[in-house]
Amino acid sequence: NDDVNMSQSSNDTFPTAMHIAAVLALEDKLIPAVNTLITTFRKLEAMHEGIVKSGRTHLQDATPIRFSQEISGWRSSLEKDAELIKRSLEPLRSLALGGTAVGTGLNAPAGFDEKVAAVVSEITGKSFVTAENKFHALTSKDELVFAHGAVKALAADMMKIANDVRWLASGPRLGLGEITIPENEPGSSIMPGKVNPTQCEAVTMVAVQVMGNDTAVSIAASQGNFELNVFMPVCIYNFLQSVRLLAEAIVSFNDHCAVGIRANGEKMKANLYNSLMLVTALNPYIGYENAAKTAKKAFRDNISLKEACVELGFLTAERFDEVFHPEEMAGRS
Repeated sequence: NDDVNMSQSSNDTFPTAMHIAAVLALEDKLIPAVNTLITTFRKLEAMHEGIVKSGRTHLQDATPIRFSQEISGWRSSLEKDAELIKRSLEPLRSLALGGTAVGTGLNAPAGFDEKVAAVVSEITGKSFVTAENKFHALTSKDELVFAHGAVKALAADMMKIANDVRWLASGPRLGLGEITIPENEPGSSIMPGKVNPTQCEAVTMVAVQVMGNDTAVSIAASQGNFELNVFMPVCIYNFLQSVRLLAEAIVSFNDHCAVGIRANGEKMKANLYNSLMLVTALNPYIGYENAAKTAKKAFRDNISLKEACVELGFLTAERFDEVFHPEEMAGRS
């Protein structure tokens, strides 16, 4: 106590170590993993630029969308998540060391806290500063709650992306089958030829764990009593586990799934032209009510929209062909 840990207390060293570990994990593991997947999605966007498919809302058929637009939504989500994580890093750069036992700095020499922050910054190569209020730094873990919230946002988006991919790849004959993904391993010991979307499933399980960890981090952070929070170990354990699992899952998903995503153009086109929601393109020419009647008749009689529209007398076959262009419904964005 007169040597290595002089002027220190576990009450200020532990929260200091927590913040250092959190910053290192986020900056060196998670953010690079996310950026790699963002790059992959950018490449997939360019690769699939001209392909138009049916959009889907409420798990029901919707108006057309380019596959590249759908991928751009995935990519943009990750970009915004990375930005949220970067913003959450700044509060974590403040260190509690120098507050000693209860935040007063008892037995620590003047300037000790600022010197420690400077040395930590030099050793780690990261920017750290001393906390302005050591009483807050010892008992409150709100910075970790905030940062883990950003990690949870990423987990939520990865859950959505992984689910989209496995839905689009479902089949091979009785599902959507609009994309193919790499066949990493046999999927069944009893059904020959079956290949499961294991990378997607791994991501979704990790996302569930991260969401559960977020609750643990939040509850742990609420357990500060007076001048100290003794739930710091469970708080940082769950935080670092979330970052590690998510970073590793994203890297694996990128390397063994995302880079190999390919559109099944023929299936996308067949589904697109079979969609009754293309009737939306007729609204400006025959009105909403007549367009609805056209869709209902096509569905009821199992005929095409063109056949239904002509039979109902709303448009001639020639006029229908003039105004009906599904690819143009996807817009330019």
